Amino acid sequence: MAETIKILMIDDHPMIIEGYQNTLLFTKKENQNLIIDIANNCDEAVYYIDKSVEKEYPYDVLFVDISLPPSKDGTMASGEDLAEYARKNLPNTKIIILTMFNESFRIHNIIKTIDPEGFLIKSDLTSSELASAFQAVLNNPPFYSGTVNSHIRKSIVSDIVIDEKNRKILHLLSQGVKTKNLAPHVDISLSAVEKRKKQLKEIFMIQDGQDETLIKAAKEKGFI
Repeated sequence: MAETIKILMIDDHPMIIEGYQNTLLFTKKENQNLIIDIANNCDEAVYYIDKSVEKEYPYDVLFVDISLPPSKDGTMASGEDLAEYARKNLPNTKIIILTMFNESFRIHNIIKTIDPEGFLIKSDLTSSELASAFQAVLNNPPFYSGTVNSHIRKSIVSDIVIDEKNRKILHLLSQGVKTKNLAPHVDISLSAVEKRKKQLKEIFMIQDGQDETLIKAAKEKGFI
């Protein structure tokens, strides 16, 4: 008996979407019938998501690129916000995240906020991995690509526990943001930032007190 699978693919590069589409259509199982809708930005995606809720014909799978331009009204800054919106409005839909980002902080943040059934790093991606991920997500989720798994393993084997704000501080420092400019990004006071930085240097046993040494140690432990 044929199984109809309704898919929404969201990416702002038409060539990439075409590649995903062709791969899935070429590798699908004989009894699978794929209905694929395409959105090139957050606004188009919200339109399709809302329409599927309204018609009570929800999507089975969403492919969401993290690097999407913001929505016109500014409520969504990226695909991460869009995926959270999809989670709330389509609770039973399986979400596959695709991203070029491979920093620990982003990976952990996406897993924590979205908990996707599939998580693929574009630089790892081959057509056979995309096909495997799709079938795995349908039948036995989750499916995480190699880079995602290695980041998760690194942070599990590390006995250092770092909360979300500290992760964000480390990530921003590694991006070259100065300490005095960190406070608004992490929604705490400058003195609280300084205190957290001091704690981080103690946790990572930084002797010279340098931010560069802290960043290097955090990278080695897989926190950035």
